[in-house]
Parts: sequence; C-alpha cells; structure tokens
Amino acid sequence: MTVNEVLDVLSFEYPDPKSELNYDNKFRLLIAVILSAQATDVSINKATPALFKAYPDSYSLAKADLDDVMEILKSINLYKNKSKYIIETSKKIVSELNGEIPKTREELMSLPGVGRKTANVVLAEGFGTPAIAVDTHVSRVAKRLGWADEKDSVLQIEEKLMKKIPKHRWASAHHQLLLFGRYHSTARDTRCIYEVLNELKEKNYKN
Repeated sequence: MTVNEVLDVLSFEYPDPKSELNYDNKFRLLIAVILSAQATDVSINKATPALFKAYPDSYSLAKADLDDVMEILKSINLYKNKSKYIIETSKKIVSELNGEIPKTREELMSLPGVGRKTANVVLAEGFGTPAIAVDTHVSRVAKRLGWADEKDSVLQIEEKLMKKIPKHRWASAHHQLLLFGRYHSTARDTRCIYEVLNELKEKNYKN
C-alpha cells in the first residue's frame, strides 16, 4: 500500500478523526493535553470536569492553590508535576499573553509542561494548523508501516511523516494513526500491520 492508500483506509475507519480528550475551548484543550502526558485520555476526562468547574479559565487557574489543584488531579499519573505546570502555564498566559493561547509552536513550547508533541496537538486540534504530533501510538504504527526506523527519535519520526504525508492530511493523519494504534495495532498485537489494514479495507468496502 502507498501512503495515501493507507490513509484512505484509515479515513474510511475514522472519517471524522479528533482528539478523545473532552474540551470546549483552546485553553481547556491545552490544559487537557498537558495533563495527558503518560496518562490515558479516559483518566484525564474523569479529572478535568472538576478542575474546570473550580478553575474555568487561565485567570482563575493562575491564582489557584497548588495543594487544591493536586487534590483534584491526584487520580492521574504524575499529578504533582502536572499541577505545577498548569498553574505556571496559566500565570504566563495571563501575565505575558493577555489570556490568549499562543498560535505558534515556539510560543507554545515556551509554556511550562509543553513539549513539541503537546504543541503540535494544540496547533492541529485547536487552530487547524497543519502539524503531526508523535505519541507512542503514532510512533509504533509509523515503525510497523515501515515509514520510520526502529531507532528513530520522536523528532525524526515526525520529520519523516511530514515528508511522506501530504500536508493537507497532516492533522487528520495524526489522529487516524493514533486511533489505529490505540484500537487496531496495539503494542501487544503481533499481526502484520498490512493484514490489519486489509481487513479494515474489506470491511469498509463491504459496507
């Protein structure tokens, strides 16, 4: 299969791909993505309603007491560090950015707790900016497809994917590869990835 053929199969399976994190504005998207590092989306979606009820925006979260935030987030992985990050990020958004979420990767990555993957997710999901975020699922799928080498770093995988995938498909491809890795080509799955893709292709064409 060519790159576009793979993406066409995934487009049938995931016609409207988007983040499984729950959010209703760019600030809450940013906070949810920061919290999602090394944690499941399910665990984040359970924790964020209480967080955003107590601190609905950057201004309120910037003034939050660290212990109070940690109490709300104690069910998620690495909650102590993440609680510090989201408070400090909120402070910077308020004091330096007039409450606005940055629109560039460089500005996003200047925020506490925001790495390249988080920045790319916010750009693609929040602003519709072409970007490919590489997480464990995307990394695994890219390597199994032969689009990246086993030894490649996250940045190398991102660069290879950007070269292989047409730019207009970057944002959707990120979500499609992630969802495919999460549900159809898991870490424990030993099947040939192209066999799995062919099964999906046959299933969707029958429908």
